[in-house]
Amino acid sequence: MSSETTQQESQTSPLKQTGWPMFYCPNSQTHNAEEIAKIRKKCRKESFWYRALPLSLGSMLVTQGLVSKGIFSASPRFGALPKMAIAGVLGFAIGKVSYIGECKKKFQKIGVVPPGPQQKRRCHHTCKECGAKSGSNEKEGSIPSSS
Repeated sequence: MSSETTQQESQTSPLKQTGWPMFYCPNSQTHNAEEIAKIRKKCRKESFWYRALPLSLGSMLVTQGLVSKGIFSASPRFGALPKMAIAGVLGFAIGKVSYIGECKKKFQKIGVVPPGPQQKRRCHHTCKECGAKSGSNEKEGSIPSSS
């Protein structure tokens, strides 16, 4: 009974377990976790300094200018602060999102393909073992034509 349980546990896909990294290849460890962590950290830093902060400050500055010219009305209690805060948060979010493409390019340079909307979290054919295994699975899973 216990041997059956251990067999079932060992056959369970590691991707179904929680806590596995996003870029995990179950058949091969071709990508160094430190290298991926370094790229993620670099992407966060660059997206902040090159996109999020400038867009946030710029949108706040433009909003302040529009309020001072009378195009936007200032709040009687808080002045231009609420509109500037909203503009800053929106600019920050847009800046972070706009850098996603650059980060994808950095991961693709090392051969890691991050999952997109069409893809599930699985091995993304970045390693030879996964590509060969998925190729054989596609052939096995094909439906024969009924003629």
